[in-house]
Amino acid sequence: MNLAFAINIAAFIAIFYFLVLRPQVKERKRHEEMLSSVRKGDDIVTAGGIIGRVVHAEETQLIVRTAESTRVTVDRTRIAAVLDLKGNAQEE
Repeated sequence: MNLAFAINIAAFIAIFYFLVLRPQVKERKRHEEMLSSVRKGDDIVTAGGIIGRVVHAEETQLIVRTAESTRVTVDRTRIAAVLDLKGNAQEE
C-alpha cells in the first residue's frame, strides 16, 4: 500500500511540473528575451494598454512616444508586447 501511495504522489508531482511549472518558466524566459530585445523604433504595448513607439531605450526604462508631442517614461518590465508592422504582437 505504501508503494502505491508513493507512486501516486510521484505521478502527481510529475503532472504538476509538466502542466503548470514548466510552461510558466518557458513563458517567463520568452518574455525576458523579448524585453531585452526592445530597441529604439519598436512599436510596443505596455501592460496598462498604452501603445507607442520607443524613442529612447535605457537599461531599465524606455521613453515611448504615444502621440505627436507626448512622451511617456515606462519601466522596461511593464512592456506586454512588441508589435509588428501590422500592429499585431510579434511571435517568437
